[in-house]
Amino acid sequence: MNFVTRTLIILLFFLKTSTWSQSLDEIYVNEWKKFYPSKSLSKGFHASIFHFEDFSNENIEKWIHFNEQCLTKLSKVDANIDSIDARLLRTQILSEIDQWKKLSVQNSSLTLYTRLISRTMDEILKADFLIASEKTNLTCQRLKDIIGMSNAAKNNLKIVPQNDLNRGINSLNLTLEFFKNDLINSIKNEISLFQCTEFSVNLESAIKNLEKLHLLAKNNLSNKASKSKEIIGYDDYARRLKLYTDSDLSPEELSKMALEEIEIVLNLMADVSKSYLKITYPANFISNNNKEIIAKALKDMEKDAPINAKDYLQFWTQLSDEAVVFIEENHIATLPKNNTLRITTAPESAGAAARIGWVASAPPFDPNPITTLYLPSIPETLPKQEQIDFWASFNRPFNRIIVIHELFPGHYMQLKISRETAHPIRLLFPYGVYTEGWATFTEKVLLDKGWERENHLTYLAHLRKRLENANRSYTSMQVHCNNWSQDQVMKFSTETSLLAPQFAKSLWGRIINSPMQLTSYFLGATKFRKLFQSEKERLRDKFNLQFFMDTIMKTGPIPIDEFYNIFTLTSPN
Repeated sequence: MNFVTRTLIILLFFLKTSTWSQSLDEIYVNEWKKFYPSKSLSKGFHASIFHFEDFSNENIEKWIHFNEQCLTKLSKVDANIDSIDARLLRTQILSEIDQWKKLSVQNSSLTLYTRLISRTMDEILKADFLIASEKTNLTCQRLKDIIGMSNAAKNNLKIVPQNDLNRGINSLNLTLEFFKNDLINSIKNEISLFQCTEFSVNLESAIKNLEKLHLLAKNNLSNKASKSKEIIGYDDYARRLKLYTDSDLSPEELSKMALEEIEIVLNLMADVSKSYLKITYPANFISNNNKEIIAKALKDMEKDAPINAKDYLQFWTQLSDEAVVFIEENHIATLPKNNTLRITTAPESAGAAARIGWVASAPPFDPNPITTLYLPSIPETLPKQEQIDFWASFNRPFNRIIVIHELFPGHYMQLKISRETAHPIRLLFPYGVYTEGWATFTEKVLLDKGWERENHLTYLAHLRKRLENANRSYTSMQVHCNNWSQDQVMKFSTETSLLAPQFAKSLWGRIINSPMQLTSYFLGATKFRKLFQSEKERLRDKFNLQFFMDTIMKTGPIPIDEFYNIFTLTSPN
């Protein structure tokens, strides 16, 4: 294929459903939804459920060139695009080019395919907006889509990192077991199989194709699996860090900042622990060893814990109500008008996920948005000591910080308010450092306003989280840039950063799988603290906390440095 022919094909693909009379951000969103129908569905675009990803080499090449064209177009001034949105769009485009062209994830990630395959039926069954006949037809079609996805994986995959390969094979095992043994029973009450004459044939064909992919993964790909790719190396880490943060931050600067933060927070934890111990145990000798002092206070913190899932749910329900009242009475931020939050206990069927809990945030474009907080739980049939140890990890001081981070005015409140923005780019491609940074920053805001003022252990829980965030950034950089082993991460995290062994152990997987995301808590909170201090110094007695908080949430998840100009151009009065 010559250059002219290829260019014409790309242009036809680009202009098929869009015209350059639209603003570039509109064009991009429309094409993004077509290339990523599953991601689009997760954002609340329900029509996307009728489509499935096409990861053929031809379509991926078209997508790469489309992004390259958009990057060229974006370099020219487009009056129809907000300058901040243009910045976010540029980062998004560069990320897509990096992922598909430079990293070639289609050739190196089995989980790219297995994640989609494993979720296909679940998405259909959960789709309340579909009628029975639509679910039936879509189920049959999706089985054909799985065949196409497995063929794309077999054609594209070359060398896969061992960690990714293991997770992909495990996913295939579970998917095959489900398709062979449980699929028909799980859907018989939801759809009418007799309406789909091809169901049995499609199911059999899907299973055969998945078995071939499984065989390829276990034999060919395992023989060529790369362990070195799990550690991305200095150059790759530095490039990704600049792209993720949209800055010139170097790994060395990140490491220095994180290490300084660790030292600062450890000293703060020692001071708080001393104050707590002097009040609680006035007659007892207090050690001069800061680590011993902190360990003693942390041990007491873990004693204030729920006893079972029912107790935990009652505590959380009350705690969220208290946070709402506190924010309103102290004029910290303007609360959303409608409460669309549901708090419940994670079901045992969730398996390992039930042990840590999770937040199922409402998609930004879902017409009926409900956010569900699934609280951690374990079976009461387990040994008593195991239950006590489990609930100690979810002690009440810790949760009095988590309610701020996850709900008010953290993730839930920020996401709910940002839905009101007229900037789809900000909702689809948010600045990651903002998202976790905001939730982390708000913890200190409420503490400074008097949240749990008399409870030293609540403040200690905040500092422990702050320490963990800095530790995540530091160890992630050390692994990928200086080849730290898992043992080195474990040793530093437990001995220097005082993490509990179970948290230190689980950190390795996150360092390997999402090294950049781990930096967002520490970097984002640091940036927001600097912005907060700058505005207080600039406005002095005119500074209004509620205006500050409302402006940030209403503006949406944008690069934090943009707020300096926004606040300069606005007034709390």
